[in-house]
Amino acid sequence: MKPIQLFDPASSTYTYVLFDEGTRDAIIIDPVDVQLERDLATLREYGLKLLWTVETHAHADHITSAGQLAELAGARTAAPAGCGITTAAVQLKDGDTLSFGHEQIKALHTPGHTAGSMSFLWREHVFTGDTLLINGCGRTDFQSGSSEALYHSLTQVLFALPDATTVWPGHDYHGRTHSTIAAEKAGNARVAGKTLAEFTAIMAALHLPKPKRIDEAVPANLSSGLRHDAGGEAMLTARPAQGYAGDVSPQLACQWWQAGDAVLVDVRTDAEREWVGFVPGAVPLAWKQWPGMVMNSAFDDGLLAAVPADKKVVLLCRSGVRSIAAARRATELGLEAYNILEGFEGDPDEHAQRGRKNGWRYHGLPWRQG
Repeated sequence: MKPIQLFDPASSTYTYVLFDEGTRDAIIIDPVDVQLERDLATLREYGLKLLWTVETHAHADHITSAGQLAELAGARTAAPAGCGITTAAVQLKDGDTLSFGHEQIKALHTPGHTAGSMSFLWREHVFTGDTLLINGCGRTDFQSGSSEALYHSLTQVLFALPDATTVWPGHDYHGRTHSTIAAEKAGNARVAGKTLAEFTAIMAALHLPKPKRIDEAVPANLSSGLRHDAGGEAMLTARPAQGYAGDVSPQLACQWWQAGDAVLVDVRTDAEREWVGFVPGAVPLAWKQWPGMVMNSAFDDGLLAAVPADKKVVLLCRSGVRSIAAARRATELGLEAYNILEGFEGDPDEHAQRGRKNGWRYHGLPWRQG
């Protein structure tokens, strides 16, 4: 069984979809934002249920669609713990596993390209991100890179895998799709047969240009491709938006809700509320529309029943994708609808502990329990 390999020409990025043939549960590795529709179409074509979006590291050459995919497909986000992607629901450590159906991938900490970089082992396949490329490796001259750490990751971690293991890289710029551990151990131009000193000298002499999108991509990727930008200090007025009344800070939405001027609607799924926590007083109405799917009539009926004509509706989700779509739909239904700029995302155990202690304050949302 092989992964589904997808390619983004602009960044030469490979995205991988793995799935359990029986349950159709799936995982996606290193998705790209401009390929969102392609990836959703792939999931539909194969009849897959996406459980996880996974990053090998915080990318510098493209923006991930992990957050959007998680929102639209009802999946959870996972990322290496050392990469600072704080919005990821699961922070992966070396040796951790993620299950999808009866399958699982294992995280291998392979720092060097970045301090937190990881590769993922699945059956006889390894997904190496920017750590090991075909006849090459990732650069080490920015983002906490280290030639010494990369050399160890290549020679002591990846090259310790069985020779027949198939290597699926995060990029290739010459049309190659995969390699093997045996081939890279024998012939990789940067590391095969090289001492640490030789490898370090090779990496120091590369003098590669700065990635064109690094200043844009890295900050976005540290929030799973979604910017949580409520404006720093709490906004005192709504920010105009296209297709709905506007965007509001959690604080302003809470003021309206506490004053009885607005109804708070939580458009996350029941499963997400179990993972991360419930918002006391919020009306639970899951937004389940994927792009291209028919409108969710149950959502329409529930929304009209919950929101009186003389009140605003403020909508929240995990990070803003679904709450924006839901706000637009609410506007079409004749309601004064606002999207809350920040939402709920993170590890369920951490949130449960924090919720009991602080009264359910997630990402700055001040609704209190009880």
